[in-house]
Amino acid sequence: MQTIDEKGPLVMSDIPNVLTPSGLKRRSLLGGAAAFGLAVPFAGALGRARAADATPVKGGNLKIGMSGGQSSDSLDPALLTNYAPTLFNYCWGETLINVGLDGTPQPNLAESWTSSKDAKIWTLKIRKGVTFHNGQTLTADDCVKTLQRHMDPKTKSGALGVLGGIASVATDGDAMVITLSGANADLPLLVTDYHLVVQPGGGIDKPTAGIGTGPYKVGNVQPGVRYSGTKYAGYWNSELGHVDSVDVIVMNDDTARSAALQSGQVHIINQVDPKIVSFMKRNPRVVIETVAGRGQNIFNMFCDTGPFKNNDVRMALKLAMDREQLTKQIMLGYASIGNDFPINKAYPLFPSDIPQRTCDPDQAKFFYKKSGNTDPIVLRSAEVAFSGAVDAATLFQQQAQKAGIPVQVVREPDDGYWSNVWNKKPFSASYWGGRATQDQMYSTAYLSKADWNDTHFFHPEFDTMLLQARGELDTAKRAEMYHDMGMLVRDQGGSLLPFFNDFIDARSSTVMGWVTDANGPLSNYQAPLRVWLKA
Repeated sequence: MQTIDEKGPLVMSDIPNVLTPSGLKRRSLLGGAAAFGLAVPFAGALGRARAADATPVKGGNLKIGMSGGQSSDSLDPALLTNYAPTLFNYCWGETLINVGLDGTPQPNLAESWTSSKDAKIWTLKIRKGVTFHNGQTLTADDCVKTLQRHMDPKTKSGALGVLGGIASVATDGDAMVITLSGANADLPLLVTDYHLVVQPGGGIDKPTAGIGTGPYKVGNVQPGVRYSGTKYAGYWNSELGHVDSVDVIVMNDDTARSAALQSGQVHIINQVDPKIVSFMKRNPRVVIETVAGRGQNIFNMFCDTGPFKNNDVRMALKLAMDREQLTKQIMLGYASIGNDFPINKAYPLFPSDIPQRTCDPDQAKFFYKKSGNTDPIVLRSAEVAFSGAVDAATLFQQQAQKAGIPVQVVREPDDGYWSNVWNKKPFSASYWGGRATQDQMYSTAYLSKADWNDTHFFHPEFDTMLLQARGELDTAKRAEMYHDMGMLVRDQGGSLLPFFNDFIDARSSTVMGWVTDANGPLSNYQAPLRVWLKA
């Protein structure tokens, strides 16, 4: 049997098939408003490990088996769409500001920040003594050019919508000054977006070079297969990056990942299938880590493409969905019911008075007949979309049939799904990990000009409300705007959102220092930075 220490691709035949799950066949953020007008001191940006895990041990090779990787993935942070390259992105790169465990902004490459009283001009002081892996010293100019690159539509950055409110970025000595077109008290949280890792010269000349300021230098990279990094001796933060090397192995098959962990081939895996959680808990060498956050598993409909261009078709499908049944059978309780807009109670100012949509086959049948649609409704899914995505699509197909709506499920290959299906086909399974604020979530995926508007929700009224809410410092008024925005997306948007999924990861009992972080999977993608291996 091939071991992970032997460099090269690891395939299904290399993993003992110790488990075949029964049942159906088998694919964030606690928010906080940024205080403005005050400098913010460095204060444990990435949290603290549990006290029981004792003192960090240095050394060793950490091996992580991950779903969410394909051959077309890129090291360019602007183009990140998958779990595996995103996790590795945090190994070699760093953002200006981090999201703390409580959802508040925490210093990182920007050691402090202040704003004007109207929250339009923000000054970020860049940390001194930080070097890139090529030996170059980090400067404010690198930070400015990083944001400028992601603000350029030609870059096709996933953070384009988030940065839409920035009028200009400039240097001021060892600081960078961000001037907004309108007030935004959440600016520090917006620049925590994982695409915005700072690169030399902003990455303009070499966006895929993989040169950053993180704890691990890029080594062997085979997109869709593995990512390897080694400890960077010049890393500035002694509290992070305890192991000598990190190997991220792409393992899109659920059974292969769980078997690899149980047999000791890897130390950590992501996206544990809810159907096998109880089985894995019986293994004393395995620890299941779950946390509820803002992750959401969805079916996207293009609002500008037939038959989904007709809102009656979209409404019919929404009313045909039995979210409670999907949550129970697919997620086995490791999720909370969705309501067709991307915000749940984990977000501040959550509009709790928006009525929960329930399954109504009769009303679904009414809207579908009203639409006059005769075109086929093809739903595309793949295991890599989210854990249980194919099963969820099949179950929804059965639910739609009860309303007389013919849905055809097409199972797509895992490799190439994110480049060939997601945001390209008009009805497909997908997932979102959530964002730090409501504004960030909406700006990334629902603002008309956002590159990742994967429901093609182009709504001028919504855009206007979103921009107004950014500058509204009256909490009550802002909450009212978020309520109206949520209603628009729920009733007119293309999100068919059955549930907000828990993040279910698993680790070996030899992995210490795990931090429970609801901001994202795998300790908000920070596990390789935070954990260490038992001596």
